[in-house]
Amino acid sequence: MDTITHALFGYGIYGATNKTNTTKDFNKALIFTTLIASQIPDIDVIVNITETGRIMNQMWHRGLTHSIFLTPLWAYLIYLISRKIFKVNDFKLFWIALVSVIIHVTSDIFNAWGTGYLEPFSNIRLTFGVIPILDFVIWTMFLITFIISKLRKFSISKAYVFKLMWLSISVYFLFKSSVGYYYYSKISVDYDKTTLAASFNPTNFKIIAKKGNLVNIYSDGIFTNKKLEKTILSDENSDLKILFNGNPKSKVLYQWAPFVVIEDSDTRIGIYDPRIFNGDKPLNAEYFNKP
Repeated sequence: MDTITHALFGYGIYGATNKTNTTKDFNKALIFTTLIASQIPDIDVIVNITETGRIMNQMWHRGLTHSIFLTPLWAYLIYLISRKIFKVNDFKLFWIALVSVIIHVTSDIFNAWGTGYLEPFSNIRLTFGVIPILDFVIWTMFLITFIISKLRKFSISKAYVFKLMWLSISVYFLFKSSVGYYYYSKISVDYDKTTLAASFNPTNFKIIAKKGNLVNIYSDGIFTNKKLEKTILSDENSDLKILFNGNPKSKVLYQWAPFVVIEDSDTRIGIYDPRIFNGDKPLNAEYFNKP
């Protein structure tokens, strides 16, 4: 998810926490804990300050820092920092931090980018591709919840309102996953490899399927019929060693993506991830000009 959505998740956890009979210092520590814990896995962006980090960015971003096995360490670190700053020695903050970090790393699985959720025991990038990185449905849920929580006409607590919002978000994720899997299953039986990419339209999906050197990109949705949007031919017999030696980033992309399209001409060779396009131009691509 994007940075704003993760921040909203942190605020949502703060809002859903019962603050009856809590102190001002605890509440300050609580909002600090939820906001920082909801962002901390993305600290991996600092790897870009080195050349190796820039080369390995795709494998390292959302890699080890997003591992489910690392979440207790992040939570405990944030708990210690919070206790030091706000002088609040309440271990409840650790559990709240843990929930916040788990929500971050787990929600990122639902994007097309995916995460190294099982690192260091597996370098497989888990990706469902059913929720866009920036999802306006989730933002709308937060806006409605914020407005309702500020109204004085309701007798229910603010924490209860936020808990209902979390239930709605969970149902939304489950719904999108179920629908996405349905469209994925319809097409995957006819192809060797298949992956999903969520659309900003919450009822639509892109299904990218590959068989041999043929890559087809379909759109399908609740209110639309399946449509073949693009057919791409991949140069599967190309020698990628030339590309990998000339452009190290390409090898990382090859390992990271569910599958790639290979382009090979007299002047250059390259690969790209067929899930994301800007018009006819692939956004995640690496090339090398032949000598």
